[in-house]
This record gives sequence, C-alpha cells and structure tokens, in this order.
Amino acid sequence: MRLSLGGRRGLSQINGMKAFLDFEASSLSDQSYPVEVAWVFQDGRTESHLIKPAPEWVDWNPQAEAIHGISRATLTSEGQPHDVVATRMIEALSDHDLFASAPSWDGKWLSVLLRGAGLPRHALRLRDTDEALRSTAIEILQNVISASRLDVEVHTLVSIANAAKSTQPAHRALADAIGEYETWCRVRQAARVLAAENGAS
Repeated sequence: MRLSLGGRRGLSQINGMKAFLDFEASSLSDQSYPVEVAWVFQDGRTESHLIKPAPEWVDWNPQAEAIHGISRATLTSEGQPHDVVATRMIEALSDHDLFASAPSWDGKWLSVLLRGAGLPRHALRLRDTDEALRSTAIEILQNVISASRLDVEVHTLVSIANAAKSTQPAHRALADAIGEYETWCRVRQAARVLAAENGAS
C-alpha cells in the first residue's frame, strides 16, 4: 500500500469530497479482475494498493501484463488480499463522489472486487470524470457568467483541460488517477480565472 498525505487535512474523514480512481486489470476479458487500484482525493491525498487475486481469479493476459508491468507473481508476493482492499475502499471512499475516466471498465472491476469480498456490488459507484469537471466549472461560474454563455464556457474549459492530458496513459493506477485529478485541477483553476475576469470578488 502507498499512502500520501498530500493535503493539509491529514487522514480525517471528510464527507462529500471528490475522489478520482483508477484500476489496472488482468485483461479486458469478461473474466478479468483488478490487480491494482488507486485514488486521489480533491485535497491531494492519495492511496494505492496491489491486489492479491482471489483463488478463483485465474484469468491472465500477458499483453495486459506487458502494458502495466505487474506480474501475477508480484501480486501473489506483494499484493494485499482482495477482501482487505475491498474493505479499505468501503472505509475510505463511502460518502464521497467517485470518478473515473472509464467508469464502465473501472466499475466492472470495482464490482468484481466487492463481490469477491462478499460486499454489495453497488456499495460504491463510479461516475465519469467529465461530470466532476463540468460540475466544478458550473459551481464556480454559474453566478458570474450569464446562463446563455454558461454551457459554452464550461464545455470549452472541459475540452481544453482534456486536450492537455497525456496521450499515453501511464497504465499504473496511481499515476493515472493523479492524471484525472490534475485534469480536474486545471478546470477548477481555469474556471476561477474566468470568474475573476468576469467580476467575481
């Protein structure tokens, strides 16, 4: 496990924060399962876990291993038991708003992890990172920009922030989660600048 206190609030539970999450997996097959998970809270705190496969998780694609660089042997020797990781996710992420760049895939692996630990598969839910980008920009701009301009301005900010993403994902969970967080930070900062230009105090 890697844990970072990259914010001023330490480890205290803060309800209602945004968190950006990413999984790496054994493959893209129907039988695939998560091998690594990481998340970044909006205050900059991070956490990541290698996941030791459950006994019944036998799917493995060497091409996927070549992309993320995590071997099954590494998971067996260094990973945390899948049920421990699942329980930790419930503990750390319940009551927060969770976002991922590919919520259909990441949601599948989240469901596999939770079910494998005997936990409700919908105990945690993921939404698309773009929803976080849009909602943050709207929150900052809605009282400053006219309603007729708001959608266009928000769309522009989100498009520019997404275009600034690296064209080559790191394919490691923490690095990719940080990439989503940094995209959100770009939108937030750009919205603040635009708000200031339009007379916000």
